[in-house]
Amino acid sequence: ILGICGSQGSGKSTLARGLVERLGARAATLSLDDLYLGKAARAELAHEIHPLLATRGVPLTHDVALGCAVLDAVKAGQPVRLPRFDKASDEPRPETQWAGVDGPLDLLVFEGWCVGAAPQPDADLAEPVNDLERDEDPGGSWRRAVNDALAGPYQGLFGHIDRLVLLAAPGFDVVHGWRAQQEAELRAALAAQRRDPALAMTDDQVARFIQHYERITRAIIAEMPARADLTLRLDRDRGVKT
Repeated sequence: ILGICGSQGSGKSTLARGLVERLGARAATLSLDDLYLGKAARAELAHEIHPLLATRGVPLTHDVALGCAVLDAVKAGQPVRLPRFDKASDEPRPETQWAGVDGPLDLLVFEGWCVGAAPQPDADLAEPVNDLERDEDPGGSWRRAVNDALAGPYQGLFGHIDRLVLLAAPGFDVVHGWRAQQEAELRAALAAQRRDPALAMTDDQVARFIQHYERITRAIIAEMPARADLTLRLDRDRGVKT
């Protein structure tokens, strides 16, 4: 199992697809995004823990148990169905639309924005990193709950990874542009499918959305290069620096 970590829009999915195309039928991909909980499950988390958990993205908003079961089956060489999530509807796809794998895989590429991330020390959680944390999590309960999940169940999920690759953004300041480009591509795809393009986020919505990811993304950029098996440092155009 090859883990690929990188900020939103860094090219993780493109790299994963390219690897699988090169390697053929005995390789497949799974995105951390495909493990997102649906809106109803996240609404329950928002009610029980913190309102910010209604938004998908951070640890606690994924079905970690499902992810572990899938990776266990891959490790055991068993037939498995790989979950898929529809970002336009913000819901998991029905199991009939999951990707089936009949035989043992030589490689599963497991990619995601915080794949392999480590929790932060408690002291690092005290000060907000952006307006979202300052205004909507002034007491820090959301970020502590997210960090506790990252320290607990998510380490079990990431423990399935054999090798870890980091696509290292030059800084968090590039993420808004990269993610906005993704939403523009989604908007065009929706229009081609005769679905409502408004299901994609506007630039203002993207600006708010990425603040949910900022804390962990900054921590990854700072600490993961020292322990990743391979770090590919990207420029602002997502080219690999030499």
